Amino acid sequence: MTTIFDKTNSKAKGIRIKNVSKIFFPENDEPVEALKPVNLDIHPGEFVAVIGPSGCGKSTLLNIVAGFEQATAGSVLVDGEKVNKPDIDRGMVFQQYALFPWLNVQENVEFGLKQLNVPVNERAEIVTSFLKLVGLQDFANARIDSLSGGMKQRVALARVFCTNPSIILMDEPFGALDALTRSMLQKELLSIWQEYEKTVMLITHSVQEALVLANRVVVITSRPGRVKLNIKVDLPYPRDPKSMAFRELESDILDQLTDEIAKSYGGQSQVLMAD
Repeated sequence: MTTIFDKTNSKAKGIRIKNVSKIFFPENDEPVEALKPVNLDIHPGEFVAVIGPSGCGKSTLLNIVAGFEQATAGSVLVDGEKVNKPDIDRGMVFQQYALFPWLNVQENVEFGLKQLNVPVNERAEIVTSFLKLVGLQDFANARIDSLSGGMKQRVALARVFCTNPSIILMDEPFGALDALTRSMLQKELLSIWQEYEKTVMLITHSVQEALVLANRVVVITSRPGRVKLNIKVDLPYPRDPKSMAFRELESDILDQLTDEIAKSYGGQSQVLMAD
């Protein structure tokens, strides 16, 4: 049977961020420069984690890539085409789940498929497949408010991946979860990414999470944000946070972040702990 994975252009796509800057103009207040010119290329199928001090503009950058925000200057290109609005081909996973409380689990997961006019029988097959993939096959008819935080984020992951986007954008998706649930979902995300080979851009506050998941870690400076470091992670999967190589790389990145974190707190030294 032909499925949405055959009918849509599911090939992973590259992202080019060219000289992107962003200035906010609050009413009755001074302009806020969130991003200085940012240049970053994310290759098709790559998993890139972006990390930096709180308020450095990393989520703003993600929103510009998603099409939710417009850059003050510069541009974002996906496979050479300029981004100027949201698109279902760039799936978004938020920290606060962004689920529809009046729909059950199955209805939430199939929401995007309905927007794509996928036939009912095909929708059911795809939804069942992805609910199994995230371990929620027994909760298809459950109300959203009956689920734990980790289960809600599993629903959000299934909903995004089942529409077969070329790019997955994630804004601290596991930041509100306890350490054990976060670790489990990291493993599930890694498994799905390796199977479906999507391009992923992840915003995180955790150096450890970035190193567990990503091919590459991009460090953003304190506001106005710009790229400070672009680090390729040459560690085999699955990665062990207790290994010497992992700890050395984690320590190097934390050392590089220290000055930026201090700047974001007005020069007062702060320690960014691994989760």
